Amino acid sequence: MPVAVAERSGQDESIHTGAVVALDESGVVAWSAGDVDVAVYPRSALKPVQAAAMMAAGLDVGDELLALVCASHDGCPEHVAGVRRILDRAGLDESVLVNTPTWPINEAATDALVRDGAEKSSILQNCSGKHAGMVATAVINGWTTDGYLEPDHPVQRLILDHVVAVAGGVTHVGIDGCGAPAPVVTLAGLARAVRGLAVSGHATHGAMTAHPHLVGGPDRDVTRLMRAVPGLMAKDGAEGVYVAALPDGRAVALKIADGASRARLPVMVAALRSLGVAIDADDLAEPVLGHGRPVGHVRSLVGAV
Repeated sequence: MPVAVAERSGQDESIHTGAVVALDESGVVAWSAGDVDVAVYPRSALKPVQAAAMMAAGLDVGDELLALVCASHDGCPEHVAGVRRILDRAGLDESVLVNTPTWPINEAATDALVRDGAEKSSILQNCSGKHAGMVATAVINGWTTDGYLEPDHPVQRLILDHVVAVAGGVTHVGIDGCGAPAPVVTLAGLARAVRGLAVSGHATHGAMTAHPHLVGGPDRDVTRLMRAVPGLMAKDGAEGVYVAALPDGRAVALKIADGASRARLPVMVAALRSLGVAIDADDLAEPVLGHGRPVGHVRSLVGAV
């Protein structure tokens, strides 16, 4: 169903459809738009749940580095240095990482690397923290790091088993952009899995809320959203996925059907506000640009607009 519309110069231009589920303090669906049981690839929105599985298998890196295991980071120097620290603690270096080599998301970081003659690498890719956590978990348990992305590797089996348990099942497993297995769960299952971390006071919640700049980056909406709402853990995912949860049990998960990232934040903000979360929508607005200047905005059609 329609969940957001993009307006340019006073005229509606595009409509985004999707699904949203909002849970109240007790975990009951307070309201929804579209099918809450739609099967979705959470993509990176599942990282906190995957990190929790690694921790259950012995991964212990402290709050700051745990935030990077949960992150889709910008690839700024502090992000890359943190990933190297995760690897160093396990007696490894970046050569063990086999996630897709890229430049950083952050343009300034990329420009600096290009000037220095660097090349694309796995450690610069936004999922390198998760991958460092995976290989570190393998070392802790005496498993080989070779083939750590294969679905039958012990690390991937334990992660999948955990996702099945907390998200109410997995209907399919594909391949993520970084090369890792990508489980498919219901939208409601994603909301409840991340809600469980916040409500239980899991270390992933503390790490992400204490270090939002490591989860994304200085200009990223996921970082700005967590800074705007104390105690809120939030995680973005590719192709229009977003999930957020508070320790009191309120949680939201959404999927923009066409994968448009620009519609995620206004819908998430409206959904949180509908649950009584105090948040200033104007402070988090991302404008529609015309000739490099704001000429419109994307507005939510659901929740507290």
